[in-house]
Amino acid sequence: MSARFFSPLGSDVVKAIFLVCLADGLVGISYGSLAVAGGFPLWVPLMLSLLVLAGASEFLFIAIVGGGGSPFAAAAAGILVNARHLPFGIAVKDLVGSKAMSWLGCHIMNDESVVFGISQPTHEKRKIAYWLCGVGIALFWPVSVIAGAYIGQFIPDIKAIGLDAVFPAILLALIFPALRSRRTRIPASCGALISVAAVPFVPAGMPVLFSLLGLLAWRNRK
Repeated sequence: MSARFFSPLGSDVVKAIFLVCLADGLVGISYGSLAVAGGFPLWVPLMLSLLVLAGASEFLFIAIVGGGGSPFAAAAAGILVNARHLPFGIAVKDLVGSKAMSWLGCHIMNDESVVFGISQPTHEKRKIAYWLCGVGIALFWPVSVIAGAYIGQFIPDIKAIGLDAVFPAILLALIFPALRSRRTRIPASCGALISVAAVPFVPAGMPVLFSLLGLLAWRNRK
């Protein structure tokens, strides 16, 4: 993509997208390191990063199979975690493109590209932000997985350096400006509380789906 393509976004949005892609890359390093340290050959996390392109599902797959679970059970758990992509798809149906391009547009759909896509003020900017973030992550993620696989050979304990905390921290920093709006703050806060309350009672990956109930906390008022 040329600079001319994404120039309508403004430097602040482009910078924010780059930081999120970079954060994703740091998480990918952690993922690649953990996968190889768990006994998986490099091609397994690499193919998952290219074909699945969904970090939470990939981590879950590695954890379940590495713990002796069935690959089919791991795949089913990954599908459950990614059930949130159903409402995502509805939200960005006009951004993914048409015909053959829509296949790629759907493949690069993730939490970050959806957030950047739907948060822009015009359709043109929404589409550019969605594709820039989606393609950026699609490039950063597999490259960082490869890097992590090699870096992990020289790090005794990859969790000790805290790479798994970088991504959530950057995302949290990015959403703070949106929370200034009462219309965003109330549903987001309610969704967070519901999600946290659900953690002890539901499988991993499900609490984030329960957080969608926070949307019911807002009613349009004239």
